[in-house]
Amino acid sequence: MAAALAATLAATFAATPSFAGEVAVSGDRILVDGKPFVVHGAAGWERLDVLKGLGANAVRTYGDLGNEILDPAEKLGLKVALGFWLEPPRRGFDYANRAAVEEQLARLEAFVRAHKDHPALLMWGIGNEVEAEAPDPDLVYAAIGEAARRTKAIDPDHPTMAVLAETGEDKVSRLMKFAPDIDVLGLNSYGEALPSVIGRARAQGWTGPIMVTELGVIGQWDAPKTAWGAAVEPTSTAKADLLARYLGALEAGGAGEFVFFWGQKQEVTPTWHGLITPTGEWTGTAEAMATAWGGTTPGGDRAPRIARLAWRDGDHWPASGEGVAVLETSDPDGDPLTVEWTVMEESRDLKTGGDAESVPPSHAVALKVAGQDGATVTGLAPGHYRLFVTVRDGRGAAATGNLPFAVQ
Repeated sequence: MAAALAATLAATFAATPSFAGEVAVSGDRILVDGKPFVVHGAAGWERLDVLKGLGANAVRTYGDLGNEILDPAEKLGLKVALGFWLEPPRRGFDYANRAAVEEQLARLEAFVRAHKDHPALLMWGIGNEVEAEAPDPDLVYAAIGEAARRTKAIDPDHPTMAVLAETGEDKVSRLMKFAPDIDVLGLNSYGEALPSVIGRARAQGWTGPIMVTELGVIGQWDAPKTAWGAAVEPTSTAKADLLARYLGALEAGGAGEFVFFWGQKQEVTPTWHGLITPTGEWTGTAEAMATAWGGTTPGGDRAPRIARLAWRDGDHWPASGEGVAVLETSDPDGDPLTVEWTVMEESRDLKTGGDAESVPPSHAVALKVAGQDGATVTGLAPGHYRLFVTVRDGRGAAATGNLPFAVQ
């Protein structure tokens, strides 16, 4: 049954006729055509031309994407860590159910056969944080190992990579025990955990290549909270400063990295993890990437800066009152700036593991004043909200920030 399913699925994927260059693992290095290849890239698949210009040499996907990412990447000279989604137990998948596991492996085998010869392929990303919240993590690690073994049986010419949610106390060592066919260790790590993540993985015995497969400047789980529990998001300007520091630390540790997320997504807010705004502008984080990787932003443009974004008189007020936000901005290039304000409800659709969230409702009528230097919010029913600001330079760059607030 599994063999028949694999054959059927293979026919649905368009195989690529050309052949990839040699990719190999040597010690703690990845080699492409015999030369060390240090990954500098991002997780995401939008605006690849801009990403390439920043100095990136690779992108990472999570699953479901094939030639639609491999072909444009090849044209730009980018390599792809091509992800295959292993369904995690936290979403109901049972790795003790052999029929379900075989069906998933059949889809993996078809996927590998379809794309193994594409010249943009760098490695196979087998799952993403599959072990997170699993009742029996060892069963998951063994499943990752089986997936890696099946992958290498079909394609021995590209490394296999497993992606863990941080190192934990023994995640890396247990992966090594149960999944010996994994060649590259991928670690999703955020904030102040980043400077030490490579050393912590090595301390558990990993000697091969390490990729920081999600590099984020702060996770909502570590962010400061308001009195009512809303995570406080840094402005894009503050994020850019943090990213520059973390990229420097990782370079010193010899790891490759995929910055998270080269695109836009709703996760807590529409701007928390996305490096591109909902309307398509890049932010100051792109400058940090270009500086670290030896590239340039489009046209050499520099993003607007937010020097101050704060509530004048506090972050909560009665329904009969109003809140006044103050804003201080600048542009390094002297570009004229436009400012857009939006009021949204605080998200009540919070998920784990990066699962898709719905975008909260907006309340345009709540903006009594919306100007270059600030905004006044009033007329809202009691509840929890955020005031968002987007500052644009008219050349494709922007700065973003938001302030949580409560109406009592």
